[in-house]
Amino acid sequence: MRTTGWVIAGTVIAGALLSMGASAQPTGTRAALTRHAASNGPPVVIELFTAQGCGSCIEANAAVERAAGDPGVIALTYGVDYWDYLGWTDTFAQPKFSERQRAYRSALRLRGVSTPEVVIDGRRQMSGARAAELEAAIGEEASRLNWPPQIEFRETGNRVGVGSGRAPAGGAEVIAVTYTPGPQVVQVRTGENRGQSVRHINVVRDIKRLGDWRGRPVLFHLPHATEGEAVVVLVQSKDSRQIIGAAAQD
Repeated sequence: MRTTGWVIAGTVIAGALLSMGASAQPTGTRAALTRHAASNGPPVVIELFTAQGCGSCIEANAAVERAAGDPGVIALTYGVDYWDYLGWTDTFAQPKFSERQRAYRSALRLRGVSTPEVVIDGRRQMSGARAAELEAAIGEEASRLNWPPQIEFRETGNRVGVGSGRAPAGGAEVIAVTYTPGPQVVQVRTGENRGQSVRHINVVRDIKRLGDWRGRPVLFHLPHATEGEAVVVLVQSKDSRQIIGAAAQD
């Protein structure tokens, strides 16, 4: 299989999610994203930091799920572990995901981390997320001019190449994010969401740094993904944490 850094859409999301999201999305934003994807623009990466024990996270989960069906969007959900003290241990959370959120806090010069939080292309964030506001922010990011390096998965499926381009000051790193495509529902028994079914989209299972990218072509080995999982490769500035390029391998 070969996948370049801009041939990506919400194909891992079932058609039912596409139709569900369409009714709630601003027409102008969706049209802009469609044009963006059709012109081979780089995908917009939205990263949701959420917790099953967080009462205000359910609305943000739903907003990100709707946005995941847009063409040209890569949506990823990270479970954070610092809500576990309320009595419910998040079944998807890992300390490394909370560390990733804290890295964004530092890069974006925020006073602290919040949950839910959506980070868009590593460039901007929303504390909480409502569908219309999130769609508008994604549309604005899609309209930004960008010339990412080409990302190509080798046909063997175990390696990925990152092409040439302008590296940011301080350099960039290549990251592999392994996730489970589509929705997952967790029945929460204790804590703020006791008795509720909490729904997530594209749940991240692992994140691994592959190496540095300095503007020249380089080839990396991919982590093994089990059946039913997929991998997103991100090229990300070390200093600003801005995402320079992204591609998904099903």
